Parts: sequence; structure tokens; C-alpha cells
Amino acid sequence: MAKVNILVVEDEIAIQQLVSYNLIKAGFHVVCADTGEEAIDCLQKEDVGCILLDLMLPGISGMDVCEIVKKKSEKGGRDIPVIMLTAKGEEEDIVKGLECGADDYVTKPFSPKVLIARIKAVLRRSFEETNAAAQKSQEIIVADELEINKGRHEVKLKGDLLYLTMTEFGILALLVGKPGWVFSRQQIIDSVRGYDFLITPRAVDVQIFGLRKKMGSSGALIETVRGVGYRFKSVS
Repeated sequence: MAKVNILVVEDEIAIQQLVSYNLIKAGFHVVCADTGEEAIDCLQKEDVGCILLDLMLPGISGMDVCEIVKKKSEKGGRDIPVIMLTAKGEEEDIVKGLECGADDYVTKPFSPKVLIARIKAVLRRSFEETNAAAQKSQEIIVADELEINKGRHEVKLKGDLLYLTMTEFGILALLVGKPGWVFSRQQIIDSVRGYDFLITPRAVDVQIFGLRKKMGSSGALIETVRGVGYRFKSVS
């Protein structure tokens, strides 16, 4: 497994070296930046897994860097965990740091062991959240005016519920899940096997016919590929 890149943004060289040494010793790869501007530049060039960010920086402040990072994630970018590393330990500063999007807060002087533990904790949470989001996105398929919620076993067409059999649902989810991909009748049978219906190649054609009928004009999106099988043709 590749080492996680930790970006250390700290203008005090002694602290930067101390933190870097302990991170490398703990098995991380380290990238350093002395200013906020340099940190932003590093983020564009490096695949960073976590940021240790000092609040008191020359030029762009740590708060501003954190806000920039978190705004990018809100616009669809990857959410990079941020741990504020600062000598400012007053409650107001901690609140400001967390409000601008920081995931955790460590005050100087700090214990290297505690710092490493905090980093591992935010990385673990980030990994779990990313996996949960990916799993959730796979449960809901949206294509054209169709929305298929695999978790709830529910299909909506133009906002209205479609009442499908288990077999029809399985076939539709398979086709819509890979728009343009041609599935043979046997592949469709293999995908929906185990439902309450004994499926044969001829039965697949019957199910497709019923599915198209329930979908009305949108049923035309399920195309027959002569001699092969079926595919969902997305128009978006």
C-alpha cells in the first residue's frame, strides 16, 4: 500500500522538522510548505491525504487556506482532512478553526504520539466517509428521467413511482447501471437469478416487453440489439 502524503504547513523550521521526522518515522510521506501560498501550490501538484496547518502563517493565513481547501471539496473536489497545528489555544480560536472546516485541532507544545494518533483518526474517518458516500452513490442510479434506488428497491420515472416486479426491477437496474452497454439474454438471466421467477431467454423478452409498457414513451430507451440482447440508451 502506498504511503499517505501529509502536507505540513508550518513557517517555523524547527517545528516543521520535528513534525516531519515523527511523521516519517510513523510511516507517512511528508511534503512541507512554509506559507499558505506554497501550500495551495502543493495541493495542485501532490496527492495529499491530510494537511497539518498552522494558523499563524505569513501571507495567506491558515484559516484562509482551510476555507479554500474545504470550498473545493464542496464543489465536488476530494475532501482532504485538515488538522490545525497552532500555539493559539484559546477557545475562540479553536471554534474559529473548526468553523472554517478543520477536522481537528492540536495546540503547541504537543506530544508527537498524540499528533500521530490524531492524524490516523482523521484519516480513518475520511476513509470510512468516502466509502460510505461511494456505497450510497452506487445504491441510487439516475439516468435521464429515471431514478433507481437499489437500497429501497424503488424506481421513479419523471418523479412518479413505477410499480415493477422483482425481475423487472433487476433487469432495469442492470441496464440503466451501464448506459450503452449491451447485455445478452444470458447475462441478464445471470444477473437476476435468484428472484422469485424462473427466467429463460424467452422470458427475458417478455419481461422487457412488460417493462417498456410500464415506462410508456421512455420504454423506447431500452433498445433491442438484434442477435445480441438489450441495452439502455441514455439521451443525456
